[in-house]
Amino acid sequence: MIEQRPSDERNREQDRHRDRGVSIAITHVLTIGITTILIAMLLMSGSSLLESETDRSVETSLETVGERLADEIANVDRIASRNGTETVNLTVDHPRTVSNSGYTVELLNDASEAPLIEDGPCLRLTARSTDVVVYVPVAVDADLDGSATGGTIEISADGNGTITIEEVSG
Repeated sequence: MIEQRPSDERNREQDRHRDRGVSIAITHVLTIGITTILIAMLLMSGSSLLESETDRSVETSLETVGERLADEIANVDRIASRNGTETVNLTVDHPRTVSNSGYTVELLNDASEAPLIEDGPCLRLTARSTDVVVYVPVAVDADLDGSATGGTIEISADGNGTITIEEVSG
């Protein structure tokens, strides 16, 4: 004897089998969607990490260039003050770029806008491709004037108590 099931029961069983097929497709779509979101978040966080490391590298490089230049300016000031009214010129080579960014050096007589530097003259080094600005104090008695881009820089003391910098083209 063959047992017959009512048609409602048979339809429910067929619906269950159809739902299983839909369930697998939905699982794949959700898995791919979640994986895509996680990879996108990973790439965005990696990009911001790289950007902050680049800024830190530029800042460190500018500090190094600034400290070297501040020492060279102080040496020109000492030589000029020791020799009296003579002019002193010193040509120095520095990198044209730091971390793939050009930069500008400015001499400031007043460090009032510089954070963490009390009073006195300083250098302001500004990177072009990032928002990094570095201030380096300079130990000189002379007035400071001028600005230059990275590369070969000429430091001049005119004998009247003023030290200037300018870029040397070449």
